[in-house]
Amino acid sequence: MGWPLLGETLGYLKPFSAVTLGEFMEKRIERYGTIYKSHLFGDPAIVSADAGLNKFIMQNDGKLFEISYPNSLGTILGKWSMLVLVGDMHREMRSISLNFLSYAKLRTNLFKDVERHALQVITSWKQKSCTFSAHAEAKTFTFNVMAKHLMSMDPENLETEQLKREYGYFMKGAISLVPLNLPGTAYRKALKSRITILKFIEAKMEVRAKRIQKENASLEEDHDLLNWVLKHTNLTSEQILDLILSLLFAGHETSSVAISLAIYFLSGCPRAIQQLRVSMYHDVAWNIFLGQYIQFQKQII
Repeated sequence: MGWPLLGETLGYLKPFSAVTLGEFMEKRIERYGTIYKSHLFGDPAIVSADAGLNKFIMQNDGKLFEISYPNSLGTILGKWSMLVLVGDMHREMRSISLNFLSYAKLRTNLFKDVERHALQVITSWKQKSCTFSAHAEAKTFTFNVMAKHLMSMDPENLETEQLKREYGYFMKGAISLVPLNLPGTAYRKALKSRITILKFIEAKMEVRAKRIQKENASLEEDHDLLNWVLKHTNLTSEQILDLILSLLFAGHETSSVAISLAIYFLSGCPRAIQQLRVSMYHDVAWNIFLGQYIQFQKQII
């Protein structure tokens, strides 16, 4: 079960090659089999590397099994976060998010905004040194896209940069190995950043609610999630705040990692790059991105 409190968390999170299970999993599977007990992220856990059991669990989500995360993550994201909720309330929150994403007006604007934000990030490379972090660039891009479609925030605005800085503190604590609410810890700083971020969102929500009552919301605001939930749902203020924060967290982190991995693996597959060039031949943004990518791929870390 590992060390007290930490359990086997440090070994479990040790980096390993993406084409292997990692030394931690390989040793335990060899010793205990594909299903064994451990102690991870502060709690006892059953670890399954068995494909049949994993499929059974996923198929019975909400029936025989419930998705859950460490209590520390729930405290950070809020009790109304989709990562914390289970059952009917989780389905309702998920339905709200999916309905927004299928919103006709959003579909006409989403891809244009994604292209615009991609070009902004790529253009900024000219002002950077010869070496920079691809993952950091991906995080900038995804944060800008999420902030735009959640609250109509533009990357060039000062308030967007302030929110991004607070969100950075928030993320460091949200994924801390030892989430202890003690002075000086990343987790304590994340809790403070959560309060700051929620106050920021709440202020925007109050202004937006007044504009909706007067029916003078701008065209851009009419396309974002904050406006949509205020108009089309009966969620409380607390529920809206946790929903916005959890979507910012989920959308930003998963997308930035996916983009970073795509860049990493594309560098070893010239054929895939060529296929992208052909399939995206008529798309200006993709042509620019791929041209810049090939130019910078030897310098990106």
